[in-house]
Amino acid sequence: MTDTKALDGKVIIVTGAGRGIGREIALLCAAEGAKVVVNDPGSAADGSGTNASPAEEVVEEIKKRGGTAIANFETVAESIPASKIVKMATDTYGKLDGVVNNAGILRDAIFHKMSVDAFESVIKVHLLGSFYVSHAAARLFREQESGAFVHFTSTSGLVGNYGQANYAAAKLGIVGLSKSIALDMERYNVRSNCISPFAWSRLIGSIPTETEAQKARVERVKQMGPEKIAPIVAYLLSDASKAVSGQIFGVRMNEIFLMGQSRPIRSVHRSEGWTYKTLAEHGIPALQGSFYKLDRSPTVFTWDPI
Repeated sequence: MTDTKALDGKVIIVTGAGRGIGREIALLCAAEGAKVVVNDPGSAADGSGTNASPAEEVVEEIKKRGGTAIANFETVAESIPASKIVKMATDTYGKLDGVVNNAGILRDAIFHKMSVDAFESVIKVHLLGSFYVSHAAARLFREQESGAFVHFTSTSGLVGNYGQANYAAAKLGIVGLSKSIALDMERYNVRSNCISPFAWSRLIGSIPTETEAQKARVERVKQMGPEKIAPIVAYLLSDASKAVSGQIFGVRMNEIFLMGQSRPIRSVHRSEGWTYKTLAEHGIPALQGSFYKLDRSPTVFTWDPI
């Protein structure tokens, strides 16, 4: 008796699937029995240009391994092209069961030097792109009363990082988007979760390697292959995860974290209400012991990947 594949018969869209994490997700989903729409316009890391080869090569690899896939080259950054990704899935395979919003670009700059275009372009691909594709799929999921979304967030938004106001804002926005989808569509058996990945990819390949410490750090990061992210994505798309929705998971090599969500941690009260003076003398000093430091991801995740 053969084991049933986790995604047997399902149709899955993976955006940004031509390289890196998206590629590994597409390959694993296909290996687990899914028919995969491999979306990738083949842009450079900053979003410029197009190239059909990355998506086509992934499709060829899937077919070579005995799987089923089709390439799609639409951008997620505009609503009509994004909706065409969903249309291709239903036109080709007759249905849609899962969406993985993985597409992304980077346009890093210190905040006061960041251009309006750099901010808007990153928001468009990450946050608006996740909305556009999800929104097009949501109507199908509502009608069939099933479906799963997996969105990609980042510790740049959840914790913080230098020079990434655009990326951090988009990635934290995706957390809010995912939670709202989970709440609004729970009644239709539709799930929505986020993954915060730690993995080597071309988007983080610009880390400096000038000192021995920097070189050692890069070598550690390179150990965190994108293939380590794919299994939890396949799980969240499968029927085995039917009770999992509205969560944020961190994945770091062989570690999986359940990430926190914003909740009150301390309160202060005055029955007569607050004034500037009482806030300065009492309110804020009483809360200050629980203030968050200006942490960055490396100051929170201080141990080597395991």
